[in-house]
Amino acid sequence: MSRPLSRPASRPFRFAVNMLNGGTAAEWREKCRRAEALGYDVILVPDHLGMPAPFPSLVAAAEATERPRVGTFVLNAGFWNPALLAREVASTDQLTGGRLELGLGTGYVQAEHDSAGLPFGSPRERVDHLERTVTELTRLLADPEHRPATDQTPRPPLLLGGNGNRVLRLTARHADIAAFTGAAADATGALRLIGPDALEERVAAYRGFAADRTAPAELNYLIQLVAVGGDRRAKARELSPHAPGLTEDELLAHPAVLTGTARDMAEQVRGHRERYGFTYYTVLEHNMDAFAQVIAELRG
Repeated sequence: MSRPLSRPASRPFRFAVNMLNGGTAAEWREKCRRAEALGYDVILVPDHLGMPAPFPSLVAAAEATERPRVGTFVLNAGFWNPALLAREVASTDQLTGGRLELGLGTGYVQAEHDSAGLPFGSPRERVDHLERTVTELTRLLADPEHRPATDQTPRPPLLLGGNGNRVLRLTARHADIAAFTGAAADATGALRLIGPDALEERVAAYRGFAADRTAPAELNYLIQLVAVGGDRRAKARELSPHAPGLTEDELLAHPAVLTGTARDMAEQVRGHRERYGFTYYTVLEHNMDAFAQVIAELRG
């Protein structure tokens, strides 16, 4: 695929781990300290029922560590009232010493909304709510009279995640970090990978919407599979149920899949930076140790 827009100079790599499991206070602190020791720059927490509550978990992560930033990946906007969210964000930013990064998305799992007794809404309604949330949150946190106040000004860095044009336009207008999953949700809320060319088109669409920005956003990507050693094609096939219609070659070329030696995977990450512009990579908790080898290779 041709790239019609020139690209700014690459940022340094950043690496994050999305913590999906809680545990005791001692277990949580130890896990966060291990992430720091392995070289991760950001400790993230999602916003799903049945998983750790984001904001208290992030405060605890910051207290247990010294260097990593902490963030939400990503808050389900449908769970939150903007005024109440502004209070949570400001308090957490204060309590973490200005280390918070705020990730927001529309939400895509109807069953979670049903369990919480909250409306799910159509795709348009969910994006409308996300836009209202971003706009009101920005207004509240930038107000010098807002209490509590954030540690960072005018607000913590904002990450927005999504693939549709309306969300990408919103991201281009407001976000410091644009997050891509390379996937689309089906009717049940399950994510299905789109192909590498389709992902490249989505990134190109975002760049078009962001062409007038004075400062480019950081581009984030969520890696789904990190498989050290073994048969690369067999490992890639593990994601086939989540990637209907994609060939093995497409899976091996996809930034959601890293396979081979640490050096092989580091080269794949560099290649994805060249093709897509991704410099900020997130892995899921179960891939934390395996991907640490790639971090060491990229920084070695």
